[in-house]
Amino acid sequence: MKPFLIFGFSIFLLAGLFLLFQGSAPAGSENHSVSLSAQPSAQDNFLKYCAGCHGTKMERFAGNTWEAYSAGNDLSQVIKFGIPVLGMPSFEKAFSDAEMKAISNYILTEIKSKKETPALTKFPATVRSKHQAFRIDTVAKGLDVPWGIAFLPDGDMLVTERSGQLFRFSDGKLKAIISGVPEVLAQGQGGLMDIILHPDYKKNGWIYISYSQKAPDGKGGNTAIFRAKLKDNQLVEQQELFKAFPNTNSGVHFGCRMVFDDQGYLFFSVGERGNKENAQTLTNHCGKIHRIFDDGRIPPDNPFVKTQGAMPTIYSYGHRNPQGIDIHPVSRRIYNNEHGPRGGDEINLVGKGNNYGWPVITYGINYDGTILSEFKAKEGMEQPVFQWTPSIGPSSMKFVVGDKYPGWKGDILNGSLSFKYLERVHLENGKVTEQEKLLENAGRVRHVTMDPDGFIYVAMESPGIIVKLVPVK
Repeated sequence: MKPFLIFGFSIFLLAGLFLLFQGSAPAGSENHSVSLSAQPSAQDNFLKYCAGCHGTKMERFAGNTWEAYSAGNDLSQVIKFGIPVLGMPSFEKAFSDAEMKAISNYILTEIKSKKETPALTKFPATVRSKHQAFRIDTVAKGLDVPWGIAFLPDGDMLVTERSGQLFRFSDGKLKAIISGVPEVLAQGQGGLMDIILHPDYKKNGWIYISYSQKAPDGKGGNTAIFRAKLKDNQLVEQQELFKAFPNTNSGVHFGCRMVFDDQGYLFFSVGERGNKENAQTLTNHCGKIHRIFDDGRIPPDNPFVKTQGAMPTIYSYGHRNPQGIDIHPVSRRIYNNEHGPRGGDEINLVGKGNNYGWPVITYGINYDGTILSEFKAKEGMEQPVFQWTPSIGPSSMKFVVGDKYPGWKGDILNGSLSFKYLERVHLENGKVTEQEKLLENAGRVRHVTMDPDGFIYVAMESPGIIVKLVPVK
């Protein structure tokens, strides 16, 4: 090789090495054109992976069974392996042992230094939202996790407490604790759940209640629905209408919201119980929306009545954890909302026999950040009307009807557990065209409903209160 070629090749090689080292300059060097990203801190990891369930300020650790695992001042093993029965996933794939230890130290340090948050006792005199002004009246307090609300003809309010109690409030005061409630499986997300009255309650007196029922052997359980009548503040003439199969030890994804349609069918939801494969099989009740007659009989035109091995109550499937269900005031179609994993919470228009895709298609990912499914759409599976990413933790939904709230008429109100607000969404031709946050930071919104007079009521936990939204001019 000629000398000038050797010299030119050497210059080229040195230039390449110079650029290579410039591009991999260590942190702290004076090369500002390229830098290595810093490792996320324990706080960063907590906010990204944990805050969706436990709150950005760890407000959802207090009183939680999870807290019992802090003995020894180390939560590393809980973070690593999770507590599946309580819905706590494993983060073994997301973090190194050192990162898990750092997150544990961060949580325990913050909890010890955290002062107890006083209960919210005073709201603004008037709240002015985009289309509606209202005031907030507290109509029940001293609750823990109020789950469902039903209004009796005399104006009294029945409130289910997830721990298993049924309260009767009158004029803002506790009137009675209703006796005769079955023993509930108060485990994780399970407990006493929804309560609704029969559309013809004044004539027949039937009250419908959903709850997590213990298995006969005491090991686990699943969602059940019964109806009863109220006599002298006691539930009498009880009839079990539905019990989900199979029983499981999981403490998550029970559902269960209920609604009657115009034909008198009872629609209700059951979560997939933390086992995502349940949602795609017709051989069990989990991850489905069901339809029955008011006395528990199976409608002969249910979509899978004649399908061998299928559960005849199934109306739609492919759901994860549907915790909101209601009827559109004009189309009279059934809508639901449901929890996704990390992202991908959904509003769905529920159709007879439809498959809503979970877990084959989803807009969310696993809690540890890994990919759950590469598909967001697939032939034969329904797309959501709307999806929330990041997840808001939708707990309930209600279409605004009547003339009390003209600015919101026809809109959907959705509770947010994760971010502690009530969200209003406006539908135009089946599409969400507007969103607005209401009651921000008031508490974890567990339920939203309307009384027979057309007023909106919202049940919240942390603090456990129920408020009435009173429209003002």
